[in-house]
Amino acid sequence: MKRMWLAGLLLGSTAAIAADPLTIDPARLSDITRTLASEPFQGRAPATPGEKPTLDYIIAQFKQAGLSPAGDNSGWTQRVPLVHTRLGDGRMSVTAGGAEVPLVQKQQIYVSTVRHVDRVAIAKAPMVFVGYGVTAPERQWDDFKGQDLKGKVAVFLVNDPDFEAKPGEPAAGKFGGKAMTFYGRWVYKYQEAARRGAVAALIVHDTPGAGYGWNTVIAPGGENYDIVRTGPDQPVLLQGWIEGEAARDLFRRAGLDLDKLRIEARSPAFKPVALQGSAFSADLPVKSEQVQSFNVLGQIRGAKRPDETVMYGAHWDAYGIGVPDAQGRTIRPGAMDDAIGIAGMVEIARAFHAGPKPDRTIVFAAWTGEERGLLGSEHYAVHPLFPLEKTVANLTMDILQTGGPARDVVLVGPGQSDLEDDLAREAKAQGRTITPETLPERGLFYRADHFSVAKRGVPTLLLMGIAGPHDLVNGGRAAGQKWLDAYMACYHQTCDAWTPDLNFEGAAQDVALLYRIGRELAFTGRWPDWRPSSEFRQVRDKSASQRKRP
Repeated sequence: MKRMWLAGLLLGSTAAIAADPLTIDPARLSDITRTLASEPFQGRAPATPGEKPTLDYIIAQFKQAGLSPAGDNSGWTQRVPLVHTRLGDGRMSVTAGGAEVPLVQKQQIYVSTVRHVDRVAIAKAPMVFVGYGVTAPERQWDDFKGQDLKGKVAVFLVNDPDFEAKPGEPAAGKFGGKAMTFYGRWVYKYQEAARRGAVAALIVHDTPGAGYGWNTVIAPGGENYDIVRTGPDQPVLLQGWIEGEAARDLFRRAGLDLDKLRIEARSPAFKPVALQGSAFSADLPVKSEQVQSFNVLGQIRGAKRPDETVMYGAHWDAYGIGVPDAQGRTIRPGAMDDAIGIAGMVEIARAFHAGPKPDRTIVFAAWTGEERGLLGSEHYAVHPLFPLEKTVANLTMDILQTGGPARDVVLVGPGQSDLEDDLAREAKAQGRTITPETLPERGLFYRADHFSVAKRGVPTLLLMGIAGPHDLVNGGRAAGQKWLDAYMACYHQTCDAWTPDLNFEGAAQDVALLYRIGRELAFTGRWPDWRPSSEFRQVRDKSASQRKRP
């Protein structure tokens, strides 16, 4: 009886939604994206002159869409204190084989710091290769084996131990195959190095394992941000990447074969390897300051259960102003990443405001600091303005495709939550199918703002146009791949800009999907949940008593 009741409820709700004549307007998506990616916003970097016009514009759009404030003290914003750093010109080198080998920023190495210091000074710190740097008791895996890293430089491989594993190797299947887990993310590796007392953490870059090229690694230009952290748990003094060939050369000089060590690191028997005779030195000035940035939050208050919230999210920040490109452009406008996500939220807000008042509260969050490590959403997750235990779901848009209408929607992180069933249902209503992400090694599920609340138990769904080539109505999968390749060449670059050639019809399809999913949740008492196999199910279960179920 319970199943029949719920099925009837969902069927009635879905039918009512399908009858809603309101559609998401591609022209409005284009207009908002074009404005946010325009010159006055200066690339929307946090705590720069581009932030204020960005906040003012988003607040104005939220007001016009019929939202009310949902930030601190009944205002539109939530304060997000950040540490902002930028490395100056200095020296870095490795002493290896009796010779000093210089390391040039953006060439052999790329580093930054998130410590509130005025100088990074490291003198001949020993270097230790720690494989993938994973400690995962639930997988019977420990790369460190008690290795003392205090005062040392930890050198990691990117991704997970089974990313390159061959069938029959010990790591095969231990970490999800090609699909990256959180253990493969650079954030995890830096945190693990810090927990173990390392002075610096360096990751060996390779494009397949990272999911992006060296040009993306160096895009921040030595600048970095972090939330303000207090207490003894501080990040490493220096963090970053070693270019692949430079790393091979460094290991050769230490009498080691990096390619051979890669294979050894794919075994749980792996033990850290000291780079004998190698020592890392750095002397770099740092411009460091504590700055203030802001999330923007709006809401439509629920009529029946206002304490239960359905959250939409997208990040407003991009990479600001950098060095001139070949055409002399310095602004990295972030049109697709993620002005289009903000546009999608505004359109969804407009759609909700045009209809009946929802039973549950709808929250719209425009996050700061995503490009610097999901910082705005992380600050919110630590200091939530709506209880996470009663947040029904988080629906996030981060880079929507602008190649045109598609026959499918690409699912990021398949096998995580019930929301995937909702996505399949609404996609079918549009005459579309679900395609699982084709590049799970990129770990996209762990690289967008929804992850900040996901790891605290909130069921999430992410739409991201770079998760794989769409099957476009005009040109099929080949056309989808062409769009994806062209966009990735502009990822975090000056060419991620609005142009009249962009086709927002496919983006409008995806925005409409999230609107329909959120609308169904807003008008029913249903609580979506994580799949039993999800690593987040246990976290959510701890607060189950706080949620009423139909």
